[in-house]
Amino acid sequence: MSLGFNLETKSGGDILPIVKWDAKAGDFIKQDRYQAGDGTWQKDEQELGLPLQVAMDLANIEIGWLSFASGAPDFQMVRAGEPIPAQPSPDHKQAFRVRIGSTDLGLREFSHSAKTVLRAMDALHSQYQAEAPANPGKMPVVTIAGTETIKINSPQGELRFKVPDWSITSWIDRPPMMDGGGTAPSEPVPAEVAAAASQPPAAA
Repeated sequence: MSLGFNLETKSGGDILPIVKWDAKAGDFIKQDRYQAGDGTWQKDEQELGLPLQVAMDLANIEIGWLSFASGAPDFQMVRAGEPIPAQPSPDHKQAFRVRIGSTDLGLREFSHSAKTVLRAMDALHSQYQAEAPANPGKMPVVTIAGTETIKINSPQGELRFKVPDWSITSWIDRPPMMDGGGTAPSEPVPAEVAAAASQPPAAA
């Protein structure tokens, strides 16, 4: 368990646009905000087709706590490898947050607090740690091939969840987009990742 999540306990500036994972339906969804004619901010959500490739900044993944009790996400995060702070409140759940990028998505933020998805991310991060020494200065390209069904027994019966079926399939020079720049990588990369490198971060 490379990220240090405690998965045995009971469940209990500028803003990047986000992507979400529906752990029950197995849908990967991009969310954008726009200002309607009456001045209010609305959300537009679109399901993304799989398979999908993204550059994922696993070197700077954050872990910690996430709560939606106030209606807005409250992140209490640290860089992976640093001591995780104490749980701020019973409403805060263990979570991760990481930046991803691709042609269609641009630069976005991906986070989750479901234990099934935390385990999937923990396994992906273990692959990252195993391969990173052979790829100094590089960023992993993660292929989400589809979904994997996870079955969990509970007092209410068997529960079914879906997690990303993903793995690191290649490594590229770190795209400047991940740091707010707009210069494309210096070597060929999958088309959807290379194009994303030329796009600046999208505004909230």
